[in-house]
Amino acid sequence: MTEEARNAGAAIAAKRNELALSQRAFGELIGRSESWVSQVERGTRTIDRLSELVRISEVAEISIAELMPAFVTTAPNKPLAVSELAMALILSSGLRFGLRRPGDPKPRTRQNPATLIERAGQAWELAHGSAYGALAEQLLDLLPDLETAVRADDGELRQALHGALATAYHAAAAVLSKLDEPAAAWVAADRALHVAESAGDPMLVAAGAFRLTLAFQSARSLDLAQATAQNADDALAGFDAADPVVVSLRGALNLQLAVIASRRNDAERAYGHLDLAHELAERNGENRNDHGTEFGPANVGVHEVAIALALGDAGRARRVGEALDATSLSPERQARLLIDLARAHAQRRTLPKVVAALTAADDLAPQQVRTHPAVRALLHNLAKTTAANDDEGFAELTARLSTSPIE
Repeated sequence: MTEEARNAGAAIAAKRNELALSQRAFGELIGRSESWVSQVERGTRTIDRLSELVRISEVAEISIAELMPAFVTTAPNKPLAVSELAMALILSSGLRFGLRRPGDPKPRTRQNPATLIERAGQAWELAHGSAYGALAEQLLDLLPDLETAVRADDGELRQALHGALATAYHAAAAVLSKLDEPAAAWVAADRALHVAESAGDPMLVAAGAFRLTLAFQSARSLDLAQATAQNADDALAGFDAADPVVVSLRGALNLQLAVIASRRNDAERAYGHLDLAHELAERNGENRNDHGTEFGPANVGVHEVAIALALGDAGRARRVGEALDATSLSPERQARLLIDLARAHAQRRTLPKVVAALTAADDLAPQQVRTHPAVRALLHNLAKTTAANDDEGFAELTARLSTSPIE
C-alpha cells in the first residue's frame, strides 16, 4: 500500500459519500465492481489505467492531477507543465469520446458552459503571464470539459463554446511552442483549426494558422511555417481591410513571416514583412490583443529587435530595444524583449547590461526565462569568459536562474 494509493482512495471515498452513492452504485457508474471500488478506497489497489482515471474523474468530479499526481510525469530537464499539458491533450482527445463501450456513462462537464467560456479567457491571461504551471493545471480539466460541452450543447452558447475551446487550444499551443515541445504544440494548434472550422469562424481559423506557424517554427520546419503563414495572410487580404481584427491577424502573420525570413538570413524579405507589419500596426493605431496576438506598434518593435539579432545587426537591436516602451505588453512579451536585449549586449561584452536585462526579465516571467534555450545558451557562453567568472553579479544571476521557478 502506497501513500499515493491511500490518498487517492480517501479522495474518492469522500467524494462518493458527498454524492450519496454506495460503493456498488459508484462502481456501476464507472464500470467496475463493488469490491474493486472498496479495494481502491482502502488503498490496496492502485489505479494504473488512463481509462479508469478518466471515468473516476468524470463521475467523482475530481481532477486527475489531484487524484493521481504521479500519473502526470515529466521527462528529465523538462518543466512539469510540459507533461501536464501533454496529458491535457490526451484527456481531451477523440479517444475519450470515440472508444466508449455500450452502457458506459456519458462524459459530463463539471461546470456550466458560461463558466467554461470565462475560464478559457483566463487561460490566455496565464499564458501571457508566463505562468506555465498554473496554465497546465487549468487546462487539465478545462480542455476535456470544453470538448464535452461542445458535443453536448446545441443552444445559443454552442458557437461561443467552440470559440472558447479554440482559445484554450491556442493557449496550450503557444506555451508548448515556447517550451520547445513542437509535436504537442502542433497537435494543439491543429485541433484549434478543426474547432474553428466547425464553428464557421474565419478569424478563429486564421488565429489557428498563426499558432500552427509558431509550432512549425518550434519544430524548425521553416518551409511549413512560411507556407502556413503566407496562405493565411493571402486569404485574409480578401476580408475587410478596415476590420481591426483582420488587421491584427495579418500583422501577426507578417511578423512571423519576417522572423522566418530572418532565420534564413534573407534581410530584404524580413524587413519587407516587418515594414508591412508596421503599416498594419499604424492602421489600427493601438496595441490590441485579438486572439492572443498582442499585435500593435509595441509588439512590432519587440519583433524588430529579434529580427535584427537574427540578421546579425546587434547595434540595431540595441537601439530599437532600448528606445522601446513595452510596458503595455504582457509579462511574456516584455521578458522576451529583455532576453533579446541581453543577447545584443552580450555581443559587445557589456556584462552589467546583460545581468540587468536578464534579472529584469526574470522578475517579470521566471518560468519563461529559466526554461528558455536562448538564456541557457547565453549563460553557458558567457561563463567561458574571464570577465564573467570574475563578476559577482553574473555569479548571482547564474545561481538565481539555475533554481526552479515557482509553479
